Amino acid sequence: MKSNTAVLISKSLLDAILENAKILHPKETILLLRGKRQKNLIKISELIVPPLATYGQGFATIPTHMLPIDFSIVGTAHSHPSGNLKPSPTDLNHFWGNILMIVSFPFANETNVAVYNREGERLTLKITRA
Repeated sequence: MKSNTAVLISKSLLDAILENAKILHPKETILLLRGKRQKNLIKISELIVPPLATYGQGFATIPTHMLPIDFSIVGTAHSHPSGNLKPSPTDLNHFWGNILMIVSFPFANETNVAVYNREGERLTLKITRA
């Protein structure tokens, strides 16, 4: 996936991701992102709380072998309570799907959000008001 790919998400879904991160702070959170990929656009339509996820200080994991096959999962969203918006080597080595969304402390708004492809290149995030 090229870095000219854009990711589209509604403000209400983005607010739900940020709120989830606030609730679990100082632990990290992880969510699955459901949507569709169309050429250079990925539209996120739903959030899924992964079953049997583990949330900790400095990590969040999901047992991917326990998840059903679902080709509508386009990636994951997870928090960085440290405030760092960049993916760590661990984030990139455990990449799942097409995109990785990182939300960082203080989880206030879209300035605390970044989306990356599996090469660690930042993608454009577009927020709809719907």
